[in-house]
Amino acid sequence: MSDSTTRLAVGDPAPAFTLPDQNGNPVSLSDYAGRRVIVYFYPAAMTPGCTKQACDFRDNLADLGSSGLDVVGISPDKPEKLAKFAQADGLTFPLLSDPDKKVLAQWGAFGEKKLYGKTVTGVIRSTFVVGADGRIEVAQYNVRATGHVAKLRRDLGV
Repeated sequence: MSDSTTRLAVGDPAPAFTLPDQNGNPVSLSDYAGRRVIVYFYPAAMTPGCTKQACDFRDNLADLGSSGLDVVGISPDKPEKLAKFAQADGLTFPLLSDPDKKVLAQWGAFGEKKLYGKTVTGVIRSTFVVGADGRIEVAQYNVRATGHVAKLRRDLGV
């Protein structure tokens, strides 16, 4: 894998996807056509940082929803693990499974990153807002798990 991971920028068309959710049901980006949706990528369900981030989205879901924003989380985890994650933490938004990391790569959320000072290849914690027109409104790479949702809300005025 080359180190020139494709990164999405504001105004780019959001790459289409259809992935199974935590219940094994297919969810497509096109399901959200005409609405704004936050698509966030995280490394692994049921790890401390990813749990914190998912719970932050859960706790802000009502406010985001009333501002016309849906939330979808994507990781390489299998649907069975995502179902446990959703159940354990009361997560009520779709958690999508991308085990072959194809969608992660299309969105620039998989590639080289720094981890404890070492360069490794893995999931790059990233958050996007896709507009009602299917274009990227916000593209944030290497976001922090903690405090990220609060910052996103400030940025979006939610």
